[in-house]
Amino acid sequence: MTGTRTYPEGVPSWIDLEQPDLSATQEFYGGLFGWTFVSAAGPDALARYVIARLDGRDAAGLGEAPEGGIRRVAPTWNTYVAAADADAVGRRIVESGGRIISAPADVDGAGRAAEAVDPSGARFRLWQAGQRPGVQAVNVPGGWNFADLHTSDAEEPRFYVAVFGWEFADLGFGTLIRCPGYGNHLAATVDPDIRERQASDVTPPRFEDAIGWLAPAHDDEPPHWHVAFTVADRDDSAASAERLGGTVLATTDSDWTRDALVRDPQGGVFTASQFIPPAR
Repeated sequence: MTGTRTYPEGVPSWIDLEQPDLSATQEFYGGLFGWTFVSAAGPDALARYVIARLDGRDAAGLGEAPEGGIRRVAPTWNTYVAAADADAVGRRIVESGGRIISAPADVDGAGRAAEAVDPSGARFRLWQAGQRPGVQAVNVPGGWNFADLHTSDAEEPRFYVAVFGWEFADLGFGTLIRCPGYGNHLAATVDPDIRERQASDVTPPRFEDAIGWLAPAHDDEPPHWHVAFTVADRDDSAASAERLGGTVLATTDSDWTRDALVRDPQGGVFTASQFIPPAR
């Protein structure tokens, strides 16, 4: 089954990055992931915004930080969580101890967005889909893989359970975040064989509902949402990132992946992840 990938409420659905030099941002990520770009900013937009595409499918958004706007210490990849009604989810966020720092607003017919911060200080955004349903290029080289929550707050899952109904499963080697029912949605829409395919690998229970991982934040990093992209070869991608002006901060190997933590030339940090399923 093929078609448009849609996202039920509670599933991360879009990612984007805002940096001062949009042209340089496009050059780096286009060279690294093979992305092409189309403009998406409306005529009244305060800054440029482009949609990155991989083989004709939406992969991410790249924006230009507006002059005079509030800027963070370093550009950060933003994770958007799907909301059927951004205003209603915004109210749950506040009721559960979070804050809304940018109220829900329409985005040129593409959807409705808001920005929030969880009780630990990690920022995330909401996306109520309109004409743009969300990322279409996923789990393929150059496409989005996962968004992971890095936090040192042991109570943090309670907030996301209350707002989105997520489940947090300690698997020993890591804590998996699930959105119940997501696997059913995928099987009924774009991925009818998801359970059979995952059964062929040594995957954790109910991995079809997986939306990310909960990871401990290091002492020198604030709580945040972190994005990972799929790559065909970790070492080749790391070398390409450095050739394009990025910095490889660390490389790690696990039973499942070979990862490189990369900082782009303007400071945005992400993971390039090569999937290496263990032998049965």
